[in-house]
This record gives sequence, C-alpha cells and structure tokens, in this order.
Amino acid sequence: MAKCEVCGKEPRAGKTVSHSNRHTNRWFKPNVQKVRVQLEDGTIKRMGICTDCLKSGKVKRYASKSKSVSMEA
Repeated sequence: MAKCEVCGKEPRAGKTVSHSNRHTNRWFKPNVQKVRVQLEDGTIKRMGICTDCLKSGKVKRYASKSKSVSMEA
C-alpha cells in the first residue's frame, strides 16, 4: 500500500464525475517515491515519501558524494 512515512498520506476513495454527471468509484493515490533520506542523527534510511513532502523540504534527501568523486577521475 502506498503510504507516506512522513505525513501519513494514503489512498482515499472517491467518485469520478463525468460530463453527463454519472458517478463511478475511483481511488486517489498519493505519489509516493522511494528515496534515501538522511535523518537528524546522520543515519541514512530508504523511505517512501510523497512528492508534496519532498517538495516542501520536510525531509533531507541524501546525495552520495561517491558519484561526484568518480566523475572527476
């Protein structure tokens, strides 16, 4: 199940309303991405974070330095 580990956002049920006003059931699913996050104590953990939390800066994304070092060589 797609659930954000920061804000707790999860799928919600709703209705799709067509132009003729017919109502059919549907799901609204959060856009959850698996990212590596650096926690306050410095540890790195892979978490499922929704794109709203990533964009607002609620978590600090981990960028490895080994990629930049290998590009210089």
